[in-house]
Amino acid sequence: MDRKTLERKLNRKLEKHYGSAVQARVEKECIRMTGTLDDWGDIVSACAMCAKKGARLHVVNDILLEGAEIPKMRLPQVQDETLEGEKPDVLIIGGGISGASIARELSKWKLDILLVEKEADLAVQASGRNDGEVHPGVDLNKGTLKQHYVLLGNRMFGKVCRELQVPFQRCGQYVGFTKRWMYPLVWAYVWHRKHICKVKDTVILSSKELKKKEKNLNPDIRFAMYNPSAGSVCPYGLTIAYGENAVRNGAKVSLNTAVLEMESANGRIKSVLTNRGRIYPRLVVNAAGVFAEDVAEMAGDRFYSIHPRKGTNSILDKKAGMLVKGIASIKTIQKNTGHTKGGGIVHTVHDNLLVGPDAIETYEKENFATAQKSVDAVFAKQKMTAERLSERDIITYFTGVRPATFEEDFVIERGRKVKNLIHCAGIQSPGLTTAPAVALDIEKMAVEYLKKEMPVVRNEKFQPVRKAIPVLRAMPKEKRDAMIKQNPDYGVIVCRCEEISKGEILDALKSPIAVPTVDGVKKRLRPGMGRCQGGFCMPLVINIISDYLNIPPEDVRKGGSESVITYGKTKEAK
Repeated sequence: MDRKTLERKLNRKLEKHYGSAVQARVEKECIRMTGTLDDWGDIVSACAMCAKKGARLHVVNDILLEGAEIPKMRLPQVQDETLEGEKPDVLIIGGGISGASIARELSKWKLDILLVEKEADLAVQASGRNDGEVHPGVDLNKGTLKQHYVLLGNRMFGKVCRELQVPFQRCGQYVGFTKRWMYPLVWAYVWHRKHICKVKDTVILSSKELKKKEKNLNPDIRFAMYNPSAGSVCPYGLTIAYGENAVRNGAKVSLNTAVLEMESANGRIKSVLTNRGRIYPRLVVNAAGVFAEDVAEMAGDRFYSIHPRKGTNSILDKKAGMLVKGIASIKTIQKNTGHTKGGGIVHTVHDNLLVGPDAIETYEKENFATAQKSVDAVFAKQKMTAERLSERDIITYFTGVRPATFEEDFVIERGRKVKNLIHCAGIQSPGLTTAPAVALDIEKMAVEYLKKEMPVVRNEKFQPVRKAIPVLRAMPKEKRDAMIKQNPDYGVIVCRCEEISKGEILDALKSPIAVPTVDGVKKRLRPGMGRCQGGFCMPLVINIISDYLNIPPEDVRKGGSESVITYGKTKEAK
């Protein structure tokens, strides 16, 4: 179909729903949406109406939201010249799973690699706010980048997690059905997935077979679709491990570093201005999550849009972990809402249950507030999966924002108008699963480009194995006793819920990407993630950081520079 015909077709469709308020213009690189609407949901619907899954012609949203101001990106407070004049071979923008894994794979080459992340740590946004499921790819359609990479990435997880010393469990995924008449439809679906989409491990379990594996699921489930290749990993733990391994192999990471603008000329990025100075990279990799579209705009290469989608997860106490041993959900017959609402139940690698997420469209890219109605909706659905699920077991909850494109697919390609730019955008679920495979392809793209600009040779000293902080609670008693004898700090328990010692916390403060905040230590070791949620151990962690850095306790932060915990003493000791 030629552009003019497509444009007329799209505008006829839009006019039926929105009159003359919205228009579509088909350009060489995109379908550009313009006009004005007063409801964000209508804007998303209008753009989605013109999008086609897997299409190279992406939808770009320039529709104005009347009556609301879209918040600007939060910026770090720090302003200095630390990076002024830096000339890295590769500048990676974004410290999520995409950016960290790309940095690690590129460190196999003798390159000057700089990763910048605007937050105070890696994996603060989407990569630290998801359920950690390693997807089997059973629900993705052939021909999409998601489906292509999920099969490759899933197979890589065992090796990657062994090298990076990150806990990973192939616990399997179960999707239950309560209606017997659906069996022929599900059988045909499984056949299609096996033979067309190459998801080879899918099988159908009878209710009796399911009961042997997961005895606490809904007894009304008549049969279930089962994928043993599905697994569970700690998403922020894996991201940090990738980043640490990259640094050990020569890459540099600059936290609290936001990209503010770019200077481009003749189809090339000449320089990148940050709050810590101007950088002059040979190549830029855009892995900026919900802000990937903004980075593309700065570079003059915006041919897709991101529409943020919120999702809330609840974390249950470990005593509830026995309810589900793997990953479980239930399929019900309902009107098509466009996206799954209510997620599933995931048995995490730390033996908690994680319940969720839901899916809510939002124009706020950094609104992580949790609404009670989200928790209620998730539990209402997942109690149909496991009846004994109880809100009383919730110890905390969190909300993440997914960076979806209107095509509901990834954007992994070289810049279309800018030569020295690679996009890794639209990385929503199953982005965690696909990351190892995507990183290899972006490594290949980057090296191919750089070889035209400079000599590129292998890093003979590349070490794929990351040495993790020892986890004393998981050690045999003899080994643990030996470590305590060697270093008594390992015998000082700081977090009772998760059995974390002072020695482990000091190890985290000496790690390759050390983040001396309460949240930084928490993400690396888990103090404060137990039932008391830091009620006992937070003051102790603060004091350990204070002593290690030789700063007053009131200068220790929870996370970023603005997250003050205490303002000082309220009374003098007698």
